[in-house]
Amino acid sequence: MFNDGMTFFQTTAFASMALAFIGAGFAQVLATRRVLTLEVAKKIAAAAEAEALRNKWTMYITVVDDSGMPVYIERIDETQLGSFEVSIEKARSAVLFKRPTKAFEDQLAGGRTAVLKLSGAIPVEGGIPLMADGKVIGAIGVSGGTSAQDGQAAQAGVAALEAMLKDGK
Repeated sequence: MFNDGMTFFQTTAFASMALAFIGAGFAQVLATRRVLTLEVAKKIAAAAEAEALRNKWTMYITVVDDSGMPVYIERIDETQLGSFEVSIEKARSAVLFKRPTKAFEDQLAGGRTAVLKLSGAIPVEGGIPLMADGKVIGAIGVSGGTSAQDGQAAQAGVAALEAMLKDGK
């Protein structure tokens, strides 16, 4: 007999039932989520590229997953090399803070210099989170033009994802 009056077998059966109950609870807790695939990342980048080319802009276009790791990077011919890292950092910033990098640019322009101390926050337009089912699944970062141009090209990529989600593709 154990201290609470239950035998070993009763305790073992109770523990098994408890684990089964807890396991069922975990199945309810674990969520199914959408993830950014290479195929979708390429389509997002293609839309951003089309917007850039339509306007004769040269840019780097980076699409990252929800952890900030690059899934796809593209460079339009003649893009300044310094924009490579900037496009990655814009995308990562958008994932880390779940907001467009323009929000930081606007705060800085409004005099909130504390933004400069936020690790990973890039206060330059061109990084936008990619959303599905109300959750951040990644981000796009564009660099090579002015802030507004980068933002416009990135928004074209976001619009492509939204269209894919709407169409169920």
